[in-house]
Amino acid sequence: MNLGMVVNSVETEEANYTTIRLGQAATNLGHQVWLMGVGDLAYDTDEHVYGRARGVAIKKYKNTTSYLKDVQGKSAITKRVNVDELDVLFLRNDPASDAVKRPWAATAGIEFGRIALRHGVIVMNDPNGLSKALSKMYFQTFPEAVRPRTLITRDRDEIKAFAKSEGGTIVLKPLQGSGGTNVFLIRPVDVANINQMIDAVSRDGYVIAQEYLPAAAEGDMRLFLMNGQPLRYKGKIAAFRRLRGGDDMRSNIHAGGRKAAAEVTDEALKLAEMVRPKLVQDGMFLVGLDIVGDKLMEINVFSPGGLGSAQSFENVNFSYGVIHALERKVQYMSYYQRNFDNVEMAAL
Repeated sequence: MNLGMVVNSVETEEANYTTIRLGQAATNLGHQVWLMGVGDLAYDTDEHVYGRARGVAIKKYKNTTSYLKDVQGKSAITKRVNVDELDVLFLRNDPASDAVKRPWAATAGIEFGRIALRHGVIVMNDPNGLSKALSKMYFQTFPEAVRPRTLITRDRDEIKAFAKSEGGTIVLKPLQGSGGTNVFLIRPVDVANINQMIDAVSRDGYVIAQEYLPAAAEGDMRLFLMNGQPLRYKGKIAAFRRLRGGDDMRSNIHAGGRKAAAEVTDEALKLAEMVRPKLVQDGMFLVGLDIVGDKLMEINVFSPGGLGSAQSFENVNFSYGVIHALERKVQYMSYYQRNFDNVEMAAL
């Protein structure tokens, strides 16, 4: 399998990133892997998409640190790869990370991925599906039963009225962005400062005012879905818990949260089943669900991370399960001479 993976920037990748775990696993299984940043893509005069890519000689790597060292180092194989000749192009860049400093890069992977579809390259997740998910408004297209009560507006009075209807306790966050930036928990005692909090969030655009879920005090669970189903490998489900750090309401790991083993309940599996039809319809191959109690807080379709965390608690390398799934897709595509709908291929 000839696998290309698009990231924000190859130089900023780290050994614990899920993309690097996937790259190592694919290399260990004997596949050629190419990493390229969104700024490395080009549409050439011959009407093909190319990428200035970095890869390594196919061999067994004991850990992601040594693999990434070779990818980023002088021993890397550098090549201008014809993306249209790849078997799979895996879009793993996070548009939110580029939205402010490199806005041109936010949609580049999606745009070049669409062109690659013309020549039968399997592009995961489907770029047309990803284009629908460029803001958190995408979350509102899923069943109401899986979501907290939500208001999306830039009107200060509407937000205050919503807070009052919720008993004074709500969560504020920007419609754009990720990683817990500008996320506030508003409580009745904060009413004197609510204007400043609204202003801080609205500087980035629209404001999401959301029902506060008391179960959030216990953190959340990241559950991975693959092919529209919970990711299972060797009898284990890929999931882990993220616990809040101190008084910080955010459970994001880089926002001070801690990790713990997850118990995947029937309730969590029901949520996964409720969102499955929409994810399959949009061609979402690998997805991360963030679950709080009996609700979803977020659906990460761009670069869901944490497979290594799930592995550490379940003692199963889920990256191999993902690569095996891609291998099967390449086989299916070969049966039909690369003539199969990409969206349907995403969930096969």
